[in-house]
Amino acid sequence: MSEHQEDTELFHSMINRVLDKEVAPFYEQWEEEAAIPRNVWRNLGQAGMLGIDMPEEYGGAAASFEISQLAIEEMARMGFGGLASGYNIHANIVMPYILHLGSEAQKQRYLPEMISGDVLSAIAMTEPGAGSDLAAMRTTAQRTEKGYVINGAKVFITNGLQAELVIVCAKTDPGAGAKGVSLFLVDTSLPGFSRGKGIRKIGQHASDTAELFFSDLVVPHDALLGEEGRGFVYLMQELPRERLGVGAQAVGATEGVLAITLDYVQQRKAFGQRVADFQNTRFKLAEARARLEMAKAYLKQCIAKYLKGEMGPTDAAILKLMLTEMQCDIANDCLQLFGGYGYTIEYPVSRFFVDARVQTIYAGTSEIMKEVIARSMLGK
Repeated sequence: MSEHQEDTELFHSMINRVLDKEVAPFYEQWEEEAAIPRNVWRNLGQAGMLGIDMPEEYGGAAASFEISQLAIEEMARMGFGGLASGYNIHANIVMPYILHLGSEAQKQRYLPEMISGDVLSAIAMTEPGAGSDLAAMRTTAQRTEKGYVINGAKVFITNGLQAELVIVCAKTDPGAGAKGVSLFLVDTSLPGFSRGKGIRKIGQHASDTAELFFSDLVVPHDALLGEEGRGFVYLMQELPRERLGVGAQAVGATEGVLAITLDYVQQRKAFGQRVADFQNTRFKLAEARARLEMAKAYLKQCIAKYLKGEMGPTDAAILKLMLTEMQCDIANDCLQLFGGYGYTIEYPVSRFFVDARVQTIYAGTSEIMKEVIARSMLGK
């Protein structure tokens, strides 16, 4: 066994052990309460689950990128879709933004506490009138002698209710379109920051989602992440990793829903035979397995390209489009095989079904993914 394989197996075992202890016994309650208790993130931090691939100098485990994606995949496989989304934002998106773009002072200030779970993070891109079209955002950040003054609102922000740190996308030059966007590290305890009540969703209930407001909120000049006016470029640079996380979630959730469906159809009987013995069942499951194996192969290929710095926006768009649509299709087919029981919350297949739906919406809708792919083929 290679050293890489040994590391992967050790981390795989650790991840499952932590999830079995810290999450599995309580997840149903979190779903009902529509919130993950704040201390859970500290528990995950203490267990070494946050910052898996972050450098040791900031408190990370310095493990491989593949292992960080494995953590997302395992959460999704076990049916913890809401946790997987919140984790993806905190550990797989915000941390790398700070690591790749931040000053040494910003890294030293935030990464250790994010890795320990003492600081939970979010990223605020989407606005009430600007979703996938990020260049149309209206939140502004005006530079003054005392700092940047931020005004505006964001919506559908994962971890928004509990986050102590938010990366806020704002226009420093409102007339410059995408070239006028900058990124800021915003401490949510600052005057002028407020949150709306949690947004109720059809799925991923445990993941808190909020509307955020900025009213003459002043952040110091050193809260700027990277260079002024390069925010949109940074967002495009980091999108491949975000979409890899969504892809890992899709693969994990599909593995999970397929496993419980295989178990169910071999036990459930109808018309004197197992549901597993009907040709329709067998063909649906065969198609699901085939699509899943193809998805896993493409995810692995994209991870390899990402590690070489060769994964482009088209690769990321193809990955997100095909894997999330697969996840929704297979969750739908599996629920159908459960019959009436599939429509009850007592059976976990129903949560796999509702949790899947948002995967084709956030991080860029399927329609936007198709447009990105088409542009790579046809030009603008």
